[in-house]
Amino acid sequence: MQTKAILERLRQFDAYPKTLEDFRIKTFGGAAITIVSGLLMFVLFLSELNYYLTKDVQPELFVDISRGQIKMKINLNVTFHKMPCAYLSIDAMDISGENQIDVAHNLFKQRLNERGGMVEDMPEKHEELGDKSEELAEGVKKELDPNRCESCYGAETDDGKCCNTCEEVRDQYRKKGWAFKANENIIQCEREGWVDKLQKQKNEGCNVFGYIEVNKVGGNFHMAPGKSFQQSHVHIHDLQALGGEKFNTSHTIYHMSFGEEYPGIVNPLDGLEQIDDNKQTMFQYFIKVVPTTYTDDGGKTVFSNQFSATKHSKVIGAMGESGLPGLFVTYELSPMMVKYTEKRRSFMHFLTGVCAIIGGVFTVAGLLDSVVYHSHRALQKKMDLGKAT
Repeated sequence: MQTKAILERLRQFDAYPKTLEDFRIKTFGGAAITIVSGLLMFVLFLSELNYYLTKDVQPELFVDISRGQIKMKINLNVTFHKMPCAYLSIDAMDISGENQIDVAHNLFKQRLNERGGMVEDMPEKHEELGDKSEELAEGVKKELDPNRCESCYGAETDDGKCCNTCEEVRDQYRKKGWAFKANENIIQCEREGWVDKLQKQKNEGCNVFGYIEVNKVGGNFHMAPGKSFQQSHVHIHDLQALGGEKFNTSHTIYHMSFGEEYPGIVNPLDGLEQIDDNKQTMFQYFIKVVPTTYTDDGGKTVFSNQFSATKHSKVIGAMGESGLPGLFVTYELSPMMVKYTEKRRSFMHFLTGVCAIIGGVFTVAGLLDSVVYHSHRALQKKMDLGKAT
């Protein structure tokens, strides 16, 4: 008896009193509103679910006082459509005084034919068996002494007194600051057919890909024709060995970034195509690098950089313009750092949003249904009394 009294008292707290089925009126308008409100609830629920599943990335900006990173990777994938790989020299310099001349480590060159396809660096094969030129080449290879010390043609230095290949002669000339001409009776170059190789690649293109590792300070790097060298603290490119021709520096930057990739990064120069209609064009890119860190929801931090870029071009020799045709990138680092922190959204926030969607749509639908029902009844009464116009 006492339990029944408690249940009766508990029933008084019911905020949702029920009416008898006989007193309920169901209308077509109510059914339509119910269907529309149900669809609306479903769409809003999917939107809220998608918002909950996406990660919240919170940005912060502060002064960069980190000293942990002393090196920075510059990732590159650039194609020169009319510039042979044999012509290109890639150099990097920075304000700390470090110079990287003709960078070869971690940076690769792929020869491209006139149609943009890859050219395999395969030795030439002669169609006729027993070709005399092949026998002669074999004879020359057999005669060469592995312990030989060939002349550097006056360009010997204390650390380089022997030049057994054409490339070694070029390097010694570069150290001396001399112009290099392969057709000046240099035996090593004649033996290797260096001039013929240049002529064969004359109409080819070149894809440069990989990365350059530089100090984390301001600096520049460039890709330009001619063997580069330093003379009296001046950076020089030797173009005489290439016959003094004009160079088409048309190129496409497929990718350029500073540091590692992270979610949402935007590299503004990716996909940029530049056409050199006049030849002898110097393309310059001025880049502002902003150090950036990205921490995911698992606590893993990626140290990277984002950047903005401004481009400029000029035709060398036109209206007194000086310089060198090629691609030149000058970069400087910002003293500010951006920090992105990835966080998961709260489940309670998601639950609150779902309840707000269901309750809000249900309430608005109930008000709309009430307005439609009572308006229809009032209009029906007037029609029954013949007062409707």
